[in-house]
Amino acid sequence: MSTVTATIRHRVLPPRLTGQEIVLAGVLVVLWAALAVSTPAFLTAGSIQPLLVATAPIALAGVGMTIVIITGGIDVSVGGAIMVCSVLTAKALVGAEVSLPVAVLLSVAVGGALGLVNGVLIAYGRVHAIIITFGTANLFMFLGLRIFGSGTVNGIPGTLAFFGRGAGGRTLGVPHAFLITVLITAAAWWYLRHTAGGRHFFAIGGDAQAARLAGVRVQRRVLLTYLITGLLVGLASCFVIAQGTSTLDQSVGSGKELAVIAAVVIGGTSIMGGRGSVLGTLLGALLVQSVASGVTQLGWRSQLSDLFVGVFIIVAVGADLLRTRARRSR
Repeated sequence: MSTVTATIRHRVLPPRLTGQEIVLAGVLVVLWAALAVSTPAFLTAGSIQPLLVATAPIALAGVGMTIVIITGGIDVSVGGAIMVCSVLTAKALVGAEVSLPVAVLLSVAVGGALGLVNGVLIAYGRVHAIIITFGTANLFMFLGLRIFGSGTVNGIPGTLAFFGRGAGGRTLGVPHAFLITVLITAAAWWYLRHTAGGRHFFAIGGDAQAARLAGVRVQRRVLLTYLITGLLVGLASCFVIAQGTSTLDQSVGSGKELAVIAAVVIGGTSIMGGRGSVLGTLLGALLVQSVASGVTQLGWRSQLSDLFVGVFIIVAVGADLLRTRARRSR
């Protein structure tokens, strides 16, 4: 193993299980216990299964977002990309009555194309990611609205029910969408930790210039992060369609980028780049959705969900800043 590779492995990689992940797991246990006491219906299958289905697209898109933020970037166009992927896939299901594999491939391909647009502009245009993705977010939203036309997409068949809430969307009581998300999260965790390519993402976020001097092809890696995110957004869009009824309206994707970024930040990924965990993102997405579900079941105002998530974000960012300061003072 080269000295550079050894340095990247030991300096930028987090431990296998970070303190943030342990804390998040503990918070989830306490939250679920409190909700079970306050509203006994919370721990029933009729409550947990929809929660896991709702968590899946946020966590899945969050896996890509985690890699993006680890490299020091960000993608605020996720909501617009979900709209484009969802409406194109829904129209294909209604018009051409395509099969499940074709629908998934279509959505993933569209998502990958949108992610590729972001990646090319950011990696080779040398403009900060937030500027590019803010611009493409508006372009994607405009494109999605044009495809929608003046109304909704109605009569969507149950082709994607495999990813939905019904009996056909579960195995041993666990929704397929969530199972797929867990498998992809595990694969991403292994790739980031145990391959040279995965460690390069951390190196880029830690110091892109040093990574370039060490032989990392920074532009190609940055392009890859946005492509991966687009592909995962495409699959997440299938999960979003499967959550709903036979109608898709123009609010699809609205606010999804904020939920995804919240899950990533709460999960312990440093907004400054260089550190992060896809496992933490999965736990963060579970926490965000658990809060939303709990607020609804308790009959509280929906705005309180945003308040609690905002507090979690501030605490997570504050903890990250304290860790960074402590590390620099050594």
